[in-house]
Amino acid sequence: MRYIKHTLYSIGALILVGFIALAFSSHPLPEDKYSSAENDYNVYALEIPEVLDFSGEVMPLQSPDIRERMDRELLVNTYWQSNGLLLIKRSHRYFPVLEPILKSYGIPDDFKYLALIESGLQNVTSPAGAKGFWQIMKSTGKDYGLEINSNVDERYNLELSTHVACKYFLKAKEKFGSWTLAAAAYNAGIRGISNQLDKQNVSGYYDLLLGEETGRYVFRAVALKEIMEHPKKYGYNFDQDDMYSAIPTSKVEVDTAVTDFVQFAAKFGLNYKQLKLHNPWLREGFLNNKSRKLYTLEIPEKGYYENKN
Repeated sequence: MRYIKHTLYSIGALILVGFIALAFSSHPLPEDKYSSAENDYNVYALEIPEVLDFSGEVMPLQSPDIRERMDRELLVNTYWQSNGLLLIKRSHRYFPVLEPILKSYGIPDDFKYLALIESGLQNVTSPAGAKGFWQIMKSTGKDYGLEINSNVDERYNLELSTHVACKYFLKAKEKFGSWTLAAAAYNAGIRGISNQLDKQNVSGYYDLLLGEETGRYVFRAVALKEIMEHPKKYGYNFDQDDMYSAIPTSKVEVDTAVTDFVQFAAKFGLNYKQLKLHNPWLREGFLNNKSRKLYTLEIPEKGYYENKN
């Protein structure tokens, strides 16, 4: 009985296979199915430009290790497409804020790409406690005059924190005489870079053997610069309508305590979330301001946040 069942199952399986084969012979798969799929998405090796620089200081691409490290950052940042496109979109909103401040200090425009590396142009917090677009530590922020407490944290104020970053860049440039080393020092600290230069008896960033993060730091900035200056070359396609744009705001000065920012926002036709989006440095729903300090709040123009309820 077991043998008969096994034979019947085998015959049935053969019949089924025959029907499948007949179906495919009558309706063959398109010849170009897989070739068209291959053409839909491809990963290519990238041609490294003959000349790349950071803030006018040319990268020594003739050195094999420098070339390979640059190739790595171009590949990583080109083929991490979702992140790359988000950075391009955010840069359209925030670079116009950073660029004039950098220029006012005489700092090369390339330093705006450090904000991309540090935070992706977001108000994030690192595991070490650095905060904001420029990832400023609490002690550094206070040293440079930022107010940092539970009520107010000016590391989240884009304009004020950019001024702090610029002052640090200038201090590092004065120390090292190199914009590239100044950029590296923003990641590793002025003392950290100085110690490594002395230990290794070299004078430039590209001659230093550094840890993973600082060793990649300038290369990442140069890669992002190259990609964002030539996006279509690296496969990024978008229209200006796809970009994130800044919402026009006006400035309102406050030199008193504010007991309730929900009510404060309502006076301007805003809710609390909308007020905080434009003033993330306000860390609580009220402002103590016992010292009667003059604060400047950004208030979006009417019409950009319509209450549909």
